[in-house]
Amino acid sequence: MAATRLELNLMRLLSRCEALAAERRDPEEWRLEKYVAALEDMLRELKKQSSKPAPELLNEYSRKVDFLKGLLEAEKLSSSTEKALANQFLAPGRTPTTAKERTPATRTVHLQTKARCTGQMRSELLGAINPQGNVNPFFPSCSCRGLPSDEKQSAVELDAVLQHHQDMQEKLAEEMLSLARSLKNNTLAAQNVIKQDNQTLSHSLRMADQNFEKLKDESDRLEQHAKKSVNWLLWIMLIVVCFIFISMILFIRIFPKLK
Repeated sequence: MAATRLELNLMRLLSRCEALAAERRDPEEWRLEKYVAALEDMLRELKKQSSKPAPELLNEYSRKVDFLKGLLEAEKLSSSTEKALANQFLAPGRTPTTAKERTPATRTVHLQTKARCTGQMRSELLGAINPQGNVNPFFPSCSCRGLPSDEKQSAVELDAVLQHHQDMQEKLAEEMLSLARSLKNNTLAAQNVIKQDNQTLSHSLRMADQNFEKLKDESDRLEQHAKKSVNWLLWIMLIVVCFIFISMILFIRIFPKLK
């Protein structure tokens, strides 16, 4: 099926955004953020169309737009370590956007961003040692006496990286534990509410069954009463007719016809 005009515009804008993301941009650059917002709007409109592309192609477009959006959010972080960690969770596109590309541009951008963040982390770690050769108190100290200066610097960097990763893991573990507790409390509260609703529903069903049985009994009694009333009325009318007939015959016998 041929691509629609909206899909072609989406592909052109997506290719332009990938090219901008690959460049080294100024911190005050605003075009990429606006372009990504426009991509999100165009993708929503494309999903609403009747002649929309295949689901696999739509998923690929969504994947690339989410990658660019996550890339912008990662660049807004203050720490280079947080940027590197955020970039680890980004998922680039799997297929090229245009026919001219041999590899997906988002994958290239992802590799460039990871390399840039790694370089920034290394620069920060190298800056952890002041010009006098003393270890910055922000980083944990290590017993490196008796080692050459290069090995001592490498050991300090390694200890700093390990300590930072350990702190990040402890922080993530605490957040996951807090989320698990919150989820458990919410699950228990929802379970109690559902149990109360089930009890209320069961009581309502029992009351409805009892009312139905009572209504059925009253209907049977009313039907029997109606049948009895009809039978008595029929017998009374029959007796009255017989009495009138007998009275007429007696009247004729007692008072013969005048000559």
